[in-house]
Amino acid sequence: MLSSRIQKIQPSLTLAINAKAIAMKKQGIDVLKFGTGEPDFDTPDPIKEAAKRAIDDGFTKYTAVNGITELKDAICAKLKRDNGIDCDGGEVMVSNGGKQALYNCFMAILNPGDEVIVPSPYWVSYADMIAVADGVIKTVDTTVNHFKLTAEMVEQAITHRTRAVILNSPSNPTGAVMTREEIEKIGALALEHDFYVISDEVYEYFFYGSTKPFSLASVPKMKEWVITINAVSKTYSMTGWRIGYCAAPRALIKAMGNLQGHSTSNPCSIAQKAALAALTGPQDCVKQMVDEFKRRRDYVHKAMNQIPGFELANPEGAFYAFPKVSACFMAGRNNSFEFSEFLLEKAHVAVIPGGAFGKEGDGYIRFSYATSMNDLEEGMKRIRAVLN
Repeated sequence: MLSSRIQKIQPSLTLAINAKAIAMKKQGIDVLKFGTGEPDFDTPDPIKEAAKRAIDDGFTKYTAVNGITELKDAICAKLKRDNGIDCDGGEVMVSNGGKQALYNCFMAILNPGDEVIVPSPYWVSYADMIAVADGVIKTVDTTVNHFKLTAEMVEQAITHRTRAVILNSPSNPTGAVMTREEIEKIGALALEHDFYVISDEVYEYFFYGSTKPFSLASVPKMKEWVITINAVSKTYSMTGWRIGYCAAPRALIKAMGNLQGHSTSNPCSIAQKAALAALTGPQDCVKQMVDEFKRRRDYVHKAMNQIPGFELANPEGAFYAFPKVSACFMAGRNNSFEFSEFLLEKAHVAVIPGGAFGKEGDGYIRFSYATSMNDLEEGMKRIRAVLN
């Protein structure tokens, strides 16, 4: 018999689509995968070399639950340098990926029935993590404002049960980037109504226009109310290394550390040394990735708007296109789930249905351009062919 808590969790549709695409590939079918959100670049050599040295040096035992001191110091230095956030090692923890950092956060701040305001479309795992923590997700439809959450939207969603609001800028799945002005207005509401702002900044370096992502925790009066989540996964193409981190008020970090100590203990010792090399080493690899993603973004934007029934505003950040495709719906492909299945079966193109990111996303699909230009060009060609 399963617990009521575990029955709240739904399988990750992004991983499910990827698994089906892999299965089709094993059958000899040439499937192009645009579903999984990970850079196609290899982890830079200096980072891999640091991991090898850690193994050779015997750095293979337990570490402190919240992460090794050197890595936490490097995270503090990075947050100060790049985000304007002042913190020390007691206000930072390292986790097994950004997901665990978020999970620890929800478990630490939510009581049964507490509400979390979430801009929708939203990253798929938010809803299930909130549910497992006995919280309630309160979605706000951002499709009416180019996928951007506003302070006015947040204010209308606030109730006496509001415990937190999530900011994800640049956004997965939409690529939207919020302005500093709007983020600060939301921060003012958090102060007025006593709720946390959870700032998911995993895609912070991946922005392509004039609007630069802004860290609310850099505002001194907000520091006790902001939980900043980040990871090395996307920035350094280290998705499989599973190192994320969180900066938050000291008491909250302590509570989250207690939870992590009873779940996974410390993050992988070897991966921590690799993350340390990533944060303190040359950053040229990041700029190279961003420049290439911008080139791909520009191509996908132009190509998708030439596909009948597709409508795509130019994504401002991350590495996803989120085109509106409802004009392509018809018998047999009446929603984003059926349409994505149609593309997989007929075009051998794997994308994620927009409905997986909340009901507000059901007229859309998510298409990752974190893959080669050759695959992007072939994918556009295949989609056009099955829709003509």
